[in-house]
Amino acid sequence: MSNLKHTTQEMFSLADVKVGGDRNWDIHLHNDEFYRRVISDGSLGLGESYMDGWWDVERLDQFTYRLLRAELHKKIGKLKLLLPVAKAKMLNLQSKSRAFEVAKAHYNLGNDFFKHMLDARMVYTGAYWRKASNLDDAQQAKLELICRKIGLKAGMRVLDIGCGWGGFAKYAAEEYGTKVLGITVSAQQADYAKRVCAGLPVEVRLQDYRELRERFDRIVSLGMFEHVGHKNHYIYMQVARRCLEDDGLFLLSTIGDNITSAATDAWISKYIFPNGDVPSLAQIARATEGLFIIEDLHNFGADYDKTLMAWFANFDRAWDQFKAHYGERFYRMWKFYLLSCAGAFRARQIQMWQIVLAPKERIGGYARIC
Repeated sequence: MSNLKHTTQEMFSLADVKVGGDRNWDIHLHNDEFYRRVISDGSLGLGESYMDGWWDVERLDQFTYRLLRAELHKKIGKLKLLLPVAKAKMLNLQSKSRAFEVAKAHYNLGNDFFKHMLDARMVYTGAYWRKASNLDDAQQAKLELICRKIGLKAGMRVLDIGCGWGGFAKYAAEEYGTKVLGITVSAQQADYAKRVCAGLPVEVRLQDYRELRERFDRIVSLGMFEHVGHKNHYIYMQVARRCLEDDGLFLLSTIGDNITSAATDAWISKYIFPNGDVPSLAQIARATEGLFIIEDLHNFGADYDKTLMAWFANFDRAWDQFKAHYGERFYRMWKFYLLSCAGAFRARQIQMWQIVLAPKERIGGYARIC
């Protein structure tokens, strides 16, 4: 144990993190088995030991930020990562038969739960904080930015792949007079979206994207591509192309990785987003070849840090309403998820891209608005 303790503390020192220190990013242990678990299991062991109450830290986001800036994730737990990497390479973890698994594990936790965590429009992707000072305004600014980027006009037919709780569909229909089809793999999201969009020219379906055959003037996909998987990237782009008119535009918004990898973080995959697969720019570019022209690329990943901190503040404030149902271990799991992801965006380990794509047949170019 003494060797494991020394090794772990030496690695933490590379990130200026101390065990038992007095700064808000220093951790405090309640179980010395923490050292063995972290060295053995890497990020999975770090997250699980936090869920089990083996350690605490005042600012989990700052702790994670420092670990990632020091790239400690590259130094520990590599052997344990070989299995998920091999599994991701051999299997199609995002096949049609598996497409609804993430809804069962995550998006179907309960509409009331997410309503207390998210903004008034229930938008579950990173907000745009350039001129905003609160979450509601930042999410509305993001929706408006998307509509302007794709040149929405009244009467256009729009496809929203992965429509969530209908935030974009409702905004586009109300503010721009468009007709929207939204698809999702979450029954609870679909039910909620149908209710909030009632009376508007919005249709919401519980449907896998691979089943789409209709044609649209514009397509958006916000925070769904992370569930597509690298084995399906080209298929996804083929579906988008066959559904888009030749003079149309497609805005893809996705979290992105700085490097191409075969598997996502082990803890996130096990507890938050099963079968998730965060793409790199190289993967996205390859998937568009022969189908789309990349007209515009906008990275505002640093804004996701603010969004996650706002989500956590809402979640923490409302926790008393949910703790009897979900329990303390869920609270620690969700706190680790939101704040460690905030630290990851702050460290610039992951990004958020808005990519405007046009069919290769489209003539006339694209006027960038920001």
